[in-house]
Amino acid sequence: MEWGILAIGIIFIVVAYIILQGTRATLAWRKAAAGGDVEVIRKMLEETIASWRSMKRPKEVAPDVWRGVQSVETIDVAADSARVSCQVESEYRLQDGRWVEVTSPLQEGLSVTARLADMLLYDVPNLRLESARIDVYTTFRDPEGAAERVCILSTDARRDVARGVDWEDWTPLEIVDALGGRYRLGERGAVLPIDPIEWKGTPEPSSLGAQTDR
Repeated sequence: MEWGILAIGIIFIVVAYIILQGTRATLAWRKAAAGGDVEVIRKMLEETIASWRSMKRPKEVAPDVWRGVQSVETIDVAADSARVSCQVESEYRLQDGRWVEVTSPLQEGLSVTARLADMLLYDVPNLRLESARIDVYTTFRDPEGAAERVCILSTDARRDVARGVDWEDWTPLEIVDALGGRYRLGERGAVLPIDPIEWKGTPEPSSLGAQTDR
């Protein structure tokens, strides 16, 4: 009986020690991130993004949107902000024996940007980014048929602006426009390549919105 109680006591002490050490490490990381330690911020962000790639898709997120989320890559970090990129493609369905585009790259990009902005600002444990720059890329082909990746949507999601966003009821277009997303449309409404917004850590408020080539 005494040995059993002793064993339980030892196990309790070991578990308590592990929890205490984990808590201390978490507090140390949180303090370092709050102090602007870029390397700590980068590691925290990359570990979280890696966990998203292995996560089961949330029921409320469409499969194509989740694929875009899982394609995200860290480009750069600053003391209170980060820059990432992701990839999207058109979605097609077979209708009456023909493949028909049902969602364009821009529509996919808007949905992925809205989801990523929410996750980067609010779902990274122990890290409070003031802004997250999201660049969306897709495949374009030149007249000769050569494929290349180009940016079609660039958004600086700022926390102070995000406070006014209705994440539950607004459409992805409304969310991205509110965050100052920049994209470019041709005369027939097709999305065109853009140069990503210049990134300087925490950006100034943007009112770029959509532009149309005429």
